[in-house]
Amino acid sequence: MDLEKITNFRELGGYRNKNKQMVKKGLLYRSGQLFDLDREQKLFIAKTVGIRHVIDMRGADERAQFPDTVLPGILYTTLDILKDATTNDASLGQMITEQGDVRGNMLATYEQLALSDSAQAGYHAFIENLLKAPEPTVFHCFAGKDRTGVGAAIILKLLEVPDQTIMEDYLLTNQERKTANQTILADLKKRGVPETQLQTIAVALKVDSAYLERYFQVIDTKFGSFDQYVREGLQLTDEDVDRFRGLYLQG
Repeated sequence: MDLEKITNFRELGGYRNKNKQMVKKGLLYRSGQLFDLDREQKLFIAKTVGIRHVIDMRGADERAQFPDTVLPGILYTTLDILKDATTNDASLGQMITEQGDVRGNMLATYEQLALSDSAQAGYHAFIENLLKAPEPTVFHCFAGKDRTGVGAAIILKLLEVPDQTIMEDYLLTNQERKTANQTILADLKKRGVPETQLQTIAVALKVDSAYLERYFQVIDTKFGSFDQYVREGLQLTDEDVDRFRGLYLQG
């Protein structure tokens, strides 16, 4: 199966957890935005992969500017993960207009992905959606790296996949987005964006292990542990977690 047709589109199925159980294949997919899909990409989503549910983690402005290609028979859910965030370098528009310490802004964004009300409510709703029906689902934001990256990390952590594997999946984004990022930067250069700003945007278009580490550090500091964050921050019960494992782990 060729998952390179859509930028950063890939499966979470196939990873093994600490008990050697495998994350079920054919159910959980992560992606960059699904804007302006061509005929082949539509067929890939609808037929090859058989997606039944799309979860869009972007804000209203992003959705208006780059609306998802709507396909018949697919349920579309929007969850604005960073709605009430004060720092948000997660959208391309922000990356282009924000100046200054992009790395510091990204670390602040990951703190908000852990602590902001909209992120906690959004990720609660995200897991609730996945608990309703285990069907082929793709979740995405703009680049499929930050809001989506944390969403994938939450899923894998709930399924007891080792931290090293979670980080490897997270960092795969840099490889998966290489061509798309080069295209974005070349386009901005043509539009006369100064070289210093292009360098800043190039940093913002990548993920860094320090970002996801910050997310988990903030959780440990605020809640004491990931399990406690799941209960208090995401408002998920132990029964929810057990059911989630039952639905998405093989055997």
